[in-house]
Amino acid sequence: MTTTATGTIQLTDRSPELSGAEMVAALVPPPQFAAATFESYRADAQFASQQEAKDLLMLFAGARTVERTGFFRRAKRAPEVKPGVYLDGGFGVGKTHLLAAIYHAMPARRKYFGSFIEYTALVGSMGYQNTVELFRGADLLCIDEFELDDPGDTMVMTRLLGELVASGTRLAATSNTPPNALGEGRFAAQDFLREIHAMSASFQTIRIDGTDYRHRAVDGHADVLDAEGYAASLASTADHALVSDDDFDLLITHLSRVHPSRYIRLLESVDVVGLRDVHPFDDQSAALRFVAFIDRVYDAQIPIRATGVSLDLVFPEEMLAGGYRKKYLRAISRLVASTLA
Repeated sequence: MTTTATGTIQLTDRSPELSGAEMVAALVPPPQFAAATFESYRADAQFASQQEAKDLLMLFAGARTVERTGFFRRAKRAPEVKPGVYLDGGFGVGKTHLLAAIYHAMPARRKYFGSFIEYTALVGSMGYQNTVELFRGADLLCIDEFELDDPGDTMVMTRLLGELVASGTRLAATSNTPPNALGEGRFAAQDFLREIHAMSASFQTIRIDGTDYRHRAVDGHADVLDAEGYAASLASTADHALVSDDDFDLLITHLSRVHPSRYIRLLESVDVVGLRDVHPFDDQSAALRFVAFIDRVYDAQIPIRATGVSLDLVFPEEMLAGGYRKKYLRAISRLVASTLA
């Protein structure tokens, strides 16, 4: 990232706005995956499903062909049974890399790539019908981190995807949860089974097994600095880059006033994120906002410097035992990687 500013700022002083047009323009792979390809995806030889998934997705994206057997052999695309692929697997197995590889490889005239929360925010900003018209005729819609945390999102996304599939749009999505289990442990999913099943019927589920690549070489806790080390680290960085320095509680409160779709703008031009006096959460809504914030920090590959409790310990056991367990574990993985960066 090219640095255009230096010094120290507080994220709590920023109140970013994002128009519908700006939200649409941002629907491209994040910087970390701007050059992701199938060739650069390193499948773990210990888990055959990773290479199998890569091969299937190359066919889906048109990056590989299969040959017809017989006297006359010619290349042809594999038959497509469903209009979408759904990458189901744990965190850190390369699902987002493969999703971005699909985006880059597919020779589509109109294609979009965004997190689930960005699409729902766009509907909130532009209205449902305007969003349908915007995406109608698109060749490809990539949806990262697909989660249905409330009934409203379930209804909106199933309707939207249903209309787009009917008009010929192909779909590619990632999640830590199989499509027929979305919403479990979060809300009364049984009340919305029809919608959930209708959505899952549009996808071919591709399972990707493996261990978190961020922990293949690194284990342990997130790095914690004492007050003196923290101040020295930020001061030395601020000489040549832009760093943020925020009290943890004040930042968490501020995140409640900024829609998660705008967190990326909150971090604009920031090279290092500083958090003082980190402590465990006692409110699940605040914890989930922090997860969304860390997703954007990680996507932008911004290192974190922190004091207080180790950041991988901010989610208490009762939260880790609940319906958002996979979200929290993904955030912990990213927090450890970001503090060691």
